[in-house]
Order: sequence, then C-alpha cells, then structure tokens
Amino acid sequence: ACFHSSILIQRVVKFVMVTLNILSTIILWLFVSTVGSLLLMPYKLTNKIVVALLFFNNLNILIACCEIILGVHIKIIQQDYKNNIDLYKGKRWDAALAYLFLPLKNPFDSAAWSRMWSTYALFDPSYQNNESFGFFIDFGNGLTTIPTCIIWNICMAYPNLFSPVFIGCIGIASYWQMCYGTIIYLLSYVWNKRYIGKSMVENVGFVGTVNMLWFFFPILAMYASYRILEDGDFRIFQSP
Repeated sequence: ACFHSSILIQRVVKFVMVTLNILSTIILWLFVSTVGSLLLMPYKLTNKIVVALLFFNNLNILIACCEIILGVHIKIIQQDYKNNIDLYKGKRWDAALAYLFLPLKNPFDSAAWSRMWSTYALFDPSYQNNESFGFFIDFGNGLTTIPTCIIWNICMAYPNLFSPVFIGCIGIASYWQMCYGTIIYLLSYVWNKRYIGKSMVENVGFVGTVNMLWFFFPILAMYASYRILEDGDFRIFQSP
C-alpha cells in the first residue's frame, strides 16, 4: 500500500510540475497558503476579516518576492521589454496572456517571474525605468513588507504569541506604506498621462483594478490595526 501511495504521489507531483504555468502557480500558492493557514484556525473560518487578510498577505508575499526580482533583474527586464515592443507591436493583451500561461518548469525561476514586469511595462513603461517612482516603490515594498505579512498571519493563528501594541503599530505602519504607495503611483500614472493610447479596459479594468487591491486591503488591515490598539487585544480576529 505504501509503495502504491508513493507512486501515486510521484505521478501527482509530476503532473503538477508539467502543467505549471505562471497563472496556475499563483493560484496554487494562494490556495495552499491561505487554506493551509485557515486549517490552523478552523474556528476563524467565519471571520471575514481574517480570511480577507490571509488572502491578501499571501498574495503580497508572492508579489513582494517578484518586486525584489524587479530590482535584481532590472537589466533583463529592460531588454525583455524592448523585445516585447517589437514582438507584440501594441498587442498588450496578447503579451499578458502569453506571460500568464508561460510554462514554469521551476517555480523558483526568477528570470521567468521577471517577465511579469517587462509585460506590465507594456501598459506602464515606468516599470522598466529604474529611475521612476513605480520602480522604487515596488522594489521598496518587496524588501520591507514580507515580514509584516508573515507576522500578521502567525498572529491571526496564535495571537497569544504577540503584544497587541506591537501588532497594531507595525500593521498601521506597513499597511499604510502599501496604501500610500498605491495612491501616489496611480496619481503619477494619471499626472504623467500614461493612460493616453490605452483603452478604458486597459486603464481601469487592468491597471486600476490590479493596483486597487493594494489600496482596499491595506485599508482593511489598518482598520484591524486600529481595533487591536483600541481594544487592547485580538478580539477582532475571533469568530463572530
């Protein structure tokens, strides 16, 4: 029985590795990390704030790793961006779909993940410019926001390990950083008229929607931080 189970596991792992692409890897990470965290706190499944913050924190951890890659591989991104301009010639959605379904033999292939930014740069060229605000705010967020997300995830499962003052203060500081960075980035996008030449769907449906995740979820986290400091405990993480 153990032998057959081992073979089954090997086949499942092989199937997953063969079918992995960027999009399926993102979905798999969000599912495993969020559901896995919730299994440690089944009594909190009915707490919408906990579920929402776990989802966002795990999403931000993944994107923050990509933001670090943005800084490390900026030269590769700049060259790939130039190639994309010639290859897709204004067909930005084709480039986005090609990236999402890019086969990913190694989930830790930083060069493959760096294409996230050379593709996004077709919608906003500032991301291939290492002197732009968009580049530095994302690279900075990548370097600084992962610890807060991990600590908050642990705290939601094991609140007795932390001081409410500590969690509340780092929550307000870190999530405000994400929210403020998003506001300034979108203002920069509009102020510098980078929306010109793009459709409403591209500007609002893609650039706007994707970035607004880092506006609304941090606001929710700041509300939770305020409640933690106001209440002096973690009752906001408890089931209603």
